Amino acid sequence: MVKFTKQFEGQLVPEWKEAFVDYWQLKKDLKKINFLNNNERTNNVDNMNTNKECSFSRILISSLRKLPLFGPQRGEHGVIQVHRKLGQTLSKGDLYETELLEQFADTEAAAEFFALLDLQLNKVNQFFQTKEKEFVERGDCLKKQMEILIELKAALIKQHHDKGTSSSQNTKEDESISGTISCDEESNKDRTDQEQDIDNSIDQVILDYPRSSELENSTNIKREDNKSKNLLERVINCQGKSLKIHIPLTNPTRTFSAITYLLRDDIINQSSKKCGPDGRKKLHINRTKLKHAEKMIKGAFIELYKGLGYLKTYRNLNMLAFVKILKKLDKVTNKQVLPIYLRVVESSYFNSSDKALKLADDVEHIFIKHFAEDDKKKAMKYLKPSQKKESHAVTFFIGVFTGCFLALFVGYVIMAHITGLYRPKSDTIYMETVYPFLRQVMFSLMFLHFFLYGCNIFMWRKTRVNYSFIFELAQTKELKYRDVYLICATSMTAVVGVLFLHLTLVAKGYSYNQIQAIPGLLLMVFLMLLVCPLNIIYKSSRYRFICVIRNIMFSPLYKVVMLDFFMADQLCSQVPMLRNLEYVACYYITGSYKNQDYGFCMRTKYYRDLAYAVSFLPYYWRAMQCARRWFDEGHKSHLVNLGKYVSAMLAAGAKVAYEKEKNLGWLCLVIVMSSAATMYQLYWDFVKDWGLLQCHSKNPWLRNELMLRRKFIYYFSMGLNLVLRLAWLQTVLHYNFGSVDYRVTGLFLAALEVIRRGQWNFYRLENEHLNNAGKFRAVKTVPLPFHEVDEQD
Repeated sequence: MVKFTKQFEGQLVPEWKEAFVDYWQLKKDLKKINFLNNNERTNNVDNMNTNKECSFSRILISSLRKLPLFGPQRGEHGVIQVHRKLGQTLSKGDLYETELLEQFADTEAAAEFFALLDLQLNKVNQFFQTKEKEFVERGDCLKKQMEILIELKAALIKQHHDKGTSSSQNTKEDESISGTISCDEESNKDRTDQEQDIDNSIDQVILDYPRSSELENSTNIKREDNKSKNLLERVINCQGKSLKIHIPLTNPTRTFSAITYLLRDDIINQSSKKCGPDGRKKLHINRTKLKHAEKMIKGAFIELYKGLGYLKTYRNLNMLAFVKILKKLDKVTNKQVLPIYLRVVESSYFNSSDKALKLADDVEHIFIKHFAEDDKKKAMKYLKPSQKKESHAVTFFIGVFTGCFLALFVGYVIMAHITGLYRPKSDTIYMETVYPFLRQVMFSLMFLHFFLYGCNIFMWRKTRVNYSFIFELAQTKELKYRDVYLICATSMTAVVGVLFLHLTLVAKGYSYNQIQAIPGLLLMVFLMLLVCPLNIIYKSSRYRFICVIRNIMFSPLYKVVMLDFFMADQLCSQVPMLRNLEYVACYYITGSYKNQDYGFCMRTKYYRDLAYAVSFLPYYWRAMQCARRWFDEGHKSHLVNLGKYVSAMLAAGAKVAYEKEKNLGWLCLVIVMSSAATMYQLYWDFVKDWGLLQCHSKNPWLRNELMLRRKFIYYFSMGLNLVLRLAWLQTVLHYNFGSVDYRVTGLFLAALEVIRRGQWNFYRLENEHLNNAGKFRAVKTVPLPFHEVDEQD
C-alpha cells in the first residue's frame, strides 16, 4: 500500500505546492509530541516502581471522578476548543484559532502543533477563496463572451438568409456583419498583455452592444501583473457603447498589418477613404473572425475547466491531509481530537463552498451544447483528455534496437580499425564525404541531443516539473521519455546499419560511383518520414516540430512562445551540424558525388559566403525572437538577452573568418570576441536562466527553492558549464589527440556542446517552473476576443 505522503506528493498540483497543507512539517511537529509523551510515560513507570504503596482512598477518588455523575463533564468541550474569528478583509475570510484545555495546557509541543495546524487551515481557506473568486469571475466573463458570440453568429446567419445565396459573391467575398461607427478622431491607447502575452492584436471591429460589468472585468483580469509596450491602434469614438474584437498577432499576415497600422499616415489615408460624407464608416465581422473568436472562447473554456479540476483536487487532497494528520495525533496522544477539529475543517470555506462545483457543471453544459453538438463523450475528449497508457511493447523494442545498435556499432568500429579509416593518412574521400554526413551532420549530434531531451523529460517528471504546461503540449499527444528513447534507438540502429553496410561495400572494392548515393538515400528516407502525412510514427509530434521550425525561421513575424525560443536555443548548439549539412547539400545537389569531387564546394565562393550566414543564423533567429518579445511585452531584459546573441553572432563570424584567413589579426579578434561572448553567456546562464548565484539566498550561492535535494549537483553543473563554455579554445589551440583525425576531434567538441545544452535544458525549465509556482500559475489565461470600449476611450 502506498504511503499517504507519497500519494499526497504525487497528486498535488506542482505550481500550488506552497498553498497545500504542509503535511511534512506537521508530521515533524507530531514526532516532537510523541517523543515528549514517551518520556512522560517512562517517568510515570519509574514513579510507580518507586512508590508501590498507594492509598486506597486516592485510587477511589480518582476512579469516582471518571464517572459522569461526579465532577465536570469534559466531553462537552473535549480537550481543545476552536474559535472562529472574522477576517479583517473579505479576501482573508474567517480565521481559526485553537485553545488548548487542561490536558494540553502544559505541553509546549502541542501548542506549536495546533498553531501550525490553524495556520495551515487559514492558508488553505484563503487560497481556495482567492482562486475560486478568480475562476468565478473568469466564468462570468466567458458566459458573456459566449452570449455575444451566439448573437453575432445568429445575426450572420440571418443576414445570409436575407441577402440570399449568391454564388458569385460567396466565391469572392466572405459573408460579414456590418456595423456603422463614427471616425472623427483617433488616439493612442496603452495596452496590456494577458498572462501568456498572446492578446496583442490589430484587427478591430466596432459594433453597438449593451454595456455589461462582467464584460468589462474581462479586460482587467491579471492587469496588475502584466506590463506591455504602447502600441498605436485605432480607437474610434461613437455614440453609445461599442464592442472591439482583438485578433492576436500570431502569424505574419497579422504582424504586417500591425506594422502598417503603426504608420499614422496609412491610418489617416484609410480613414479618409472609408469615411462617408456623414463622417461615419462601416466595418465588417466576417466568418473567419468569428471562427477565430469561437476558437479562443473554446480554448478559454477548456483552461477554465482544467483549473476547476485542479481546485477540486486541491480541496480533496487537503481534506484528506487534515484527516490523516488528526488520526495520527489521536494515536500519539490517545485523546479524541479528530471529531472536534474535523467538524471545524468540514465547515470551513474550502470544504463547504460549492461555487466551483456549480461553475464546473455550467462549463461542462455550455461546452457540450455549443462546442460538441450535444455529444458529451466528444466534449469530454477536450475537457478531460485521457492519458496515453504506457505500453510494455515500447520498452521491449527499446531494448531490442539498443542491442542491435551496440552490436552494429562494435562491428563498425572493428572494421574501421582494420581498414585504418580514422588515421591521419586515411581514405580522404571517405573522410570528406561519408563521415561528415553519417556521423556528424544529421545523426550523431542530432540524436544525441534528442536522447538528452529524453533524459530531461525523465528528470522533469521525477522532480515534478510541469514541462507540459510550460511548453503548452497536449497531454494526449506529447512524447514521453520512453517514446524519445525508442526514436533514438531505432534511428541510430538504422544509421549504424547503413554505416556498416557502406563500409563493407568499400572494403570489398566496390567503386564510389555505385555506393556513394547510399547516404543521400538515407537522408531522403528521414525527410520523407518527417513530412509523411499518414497518421503513423508520432504524426502530431512531427508536425508540431515542423511548425516550431517554421516559426523560428520566420522570426520575428510569429508570436514567440516558450517552445519556440527553447527550440531556437537548441539550434544554437547545433551550428556544426548545420555547417556540415550545408556541405552535404552542396555535395549532392551539384552532383559532385558522381565524380568524387569533394573539394568543389569548398572552392565555390557562394558556398564560402553562405558558411558565414549558416554559422550565425541560429543566433540571428534567437535575437529576432528577443526583439519580438520586447516589442510585445516591453521588458528591457529581452533587449539585454538580445545583446548576448549578437555577441555570439560576432564571435561565430570571427571564427569563420579565422578559419579562412589564418592570420594573427583574425586570431586576436577571435580571442577577444569569444571571451566577451563567453562571459556574457555564463552570466546569463547562471543568473537569468538558472536563477543561481544569489548572494542572500538561504542556500549559499543558489536560489531559495531547489528541486534537487543534493546541492552539490548544482555546484558541479555550474563548474561543468564553465568548462564546456570554453570549448572554443580548441579553435585557437588546434590540439591533436594522438593519431586521431581532426574531424573526430571536432565531433567530440561538438558533442560536448550538445551535452552542455542538455544540462542547461533541465535547469532552465526548473527555473521557469519555480517562477510559475511562485505566482501559482497552473493554467494559462487565454485572451478573450470581445472587449468593450467606452466613449472616453
